[in-house]
Amino acid sequence: MPGSFRPEAADGVWRTCLRQRDELVGTRSAHCQHMQKALLQMNIPLPQVRSDVAGVSGLAISDALLKGERDPARLAALVDRRVRATAATLQQALPGDYRAEPLLVRRQACELYNTDDAHLNAWDEQIVRATASLPAKVDPALKPLPARKPGRSACQDKMAGVDRRPELPEKFGVELTGMEGIGVLTALILLTEVGPNVSRFHSEKPFCSWLGLCPDNRISGGKVLSRRTRRVVNRASDALRMAASSLDRSQTALGGFARRMKARLGAAEGITATAHKLARIVYRLLKHGEACVRQGLAAYEKKFAERKLHALQKTATAMGFELVQKQTLPSAVS
Repeated sequence: MPGSFRPEAADGVWRTCLRQRDELVGTRSAHCQHMQKALLQMNIPLPQVRSDVAGVSGLAISDALLKGERDPARLAALVDRRVRATAATLQQALPGDYRAEPLLVRRQACELYNTDDAHLNAWDEQIVRATASLPAKVDPALKPLPARKPGRSACQDKMAGVDRRPELPEKFGVELTGMEGIGVLTALILLTEVGPNVSRFHSEKPFCSWLGLCPDNRISGGKVLSRRTRRVVNRASDALRMAASSLDRSQTALGGFARRMKARLGAAEGITATAHKLARIVYRLLKHGEACVRQGLAAYEKKFAERKLHALQKTATAMGFELVQKQTLPSAVS
């Protein structure tokens, strides 16, 4: 097919596994919405008290309801102790109109949810087995894994119950999870949709154009008619947008860039601009290695600090003040 991009055959197998996993996540989410709808039809505002009706507590209450339990006190006692809502609040949300039709909808949605969840776990195990069968490209003893990003726990990088972060650089030769906003699943999506080899793109410009993250300038008669990005169906660009949306509170250079883009362009355009920057960093990381990317981020942070200082000095001069650097006083001798 002309103009299309296909990764290597081995990466295509990975892509099939992750795409099927993504489809199961979508259908499982739809069944969760059906469970919430059935509760609301029975006038049970449980989703307003406990947002995750498909969690441990929500499924325990659901199983009890389907078995005929109607006592609010007994149903509230099934909630996990880590839930913040009090027992009294839960008991007020549990009495309702338990009609047969919504209960049947709830039962079928719960069964389908459990089926999709079992299939999802099976695909996770298949991905784990396929990862273990790959030959190692990097020796962990010669190139140890860097420390985990601040604020991120090992539970967020688990797949099939095991932390899979150490396997990515060992099997694929690149460490994508060191970037802000990118976890194990996002890194796997990028590596399977794009592949660890980006030599087919001569620079980051055609790479970002293929992802649909760069402006699509439409010019007629020397006049720019539109700069909107192209509408593309690309799971890698969707993953980068999700990573960009998680940088709102990140106290890093990328987090500051995301907040500035949102303030300047708006929420949607700011996320696209941040995803574009992430795509350029991913391209350079895959092509040139980690040392080049780290140096680039350090230079960006330094340049950003200089711009902030220049803006502060300009504002202070306009208001008739002068900035003075804070001096550290020596400690008093007792």
